[in-house]
Amino acid sequence: MSEWTRKDLLGLEELSTEEIELILSTAASFKEISTRAVKKVPTLRGKTIVLFFFEPSTRTRSSFEIAAKRLSADTLNITTSSSAIQKGETLKDTFKNIEAMQVDCIILRHSSSGIGHTLSKCVTPSIINAGDGCHEHPTQGLLDMFTIKEKKGSLNNVKVSIIGDITHSRVARSNIWGLKKLGAQVTVCGPRTLLPRDIDKLGVKVTTSLPEALKSADVINVLRIQRERQEAGLFPSLREYAIRFGVTREKLERFARKDVLVMHPGPLNRGIEITPDVADGSYSLILDQVTNGIAVRMAVLYLTLQANADGEEE
Repeated sequence: MSEWTRKDLLGLEELSTEEIELILSTAASFKEISTRAVKKVPTLRGKTIVLFFFEPSTRTRSSFEIAAKRLSADTLNITTSSSAIQKGETLKDTFKNIEAMQVDCIILRHSSSGIGHTLSKCVTPSIINAGDGCHEHPTQGLLDMFTIKEKKGSLNNVKVSIIGDITHSRVARSNIWGLKKLGAQVTVCGPRTLLPRDIDKLGVKVTTSLPEALKSADVINVLRIQRERQEAGLFPSLREYAIRFGVTREKLERFARKDVLVMHPGPLNRGIEITPDVADGSYSLILDQVTNGIAVRMAVLYLTLQANADGEEE
């Protein structure tokens, strides 16, 4: 596939293998820009990108903003507290008003699954999903895949174990869709109460045994345990979760391959799903993920905005 034709990036489920590979190869070409003395190219000069986040974010928001600025685009940050939504305006009306300001792209994070799909049909700017409810977080999935490919050379037949709250994780879903399409073998592991019913129908192996998940893995992707799940009674306590499913150096040395790699989408709950000696140790690719997130998001912005511009010209 030589070109990107989609106006939006809403999820990896709907992308073809060729489209995912195009994003990853484009990201590889952009990564070098961040190593230059002047970390900027004029690729998206004149474009305006709006970051509209309805949920807290550090890595994703700042990564998208840095990516946009390195491509010379103008950016505008909008939060729920500073928007007219607080006065009763509907989200559709807010987006139509933003569209009327001739912006080119809206990066949206929202707690409602599927909201990006709905809004993308109402407005002409590109919409990039920066996380929607429990649905998907496509650029996180892409940067995770990019990081694995960078270290392993290929994703084909690489064994990836995703550990934690699979039911509520948009990161897990994007990883599963993307990894499977590029030939990886995926295992999901967590307490039974945090594993979706019929998750095996996505072509993944399912286990509630952390040692089993560790033994089979080339790469372990540890998910943040969301403390509100503990309050909802989905597992007895954070301490018990840490004992049974927390990834520690002792468990890795006992059960995992010597060359296993460990990832985490952040933010970390140190001492719960992952211990500091793993997060900061030789196994860890966590900061590589952060670095690669900029290159991947540069690629996504470039491809979607170029496709939208071409479509408008036609």
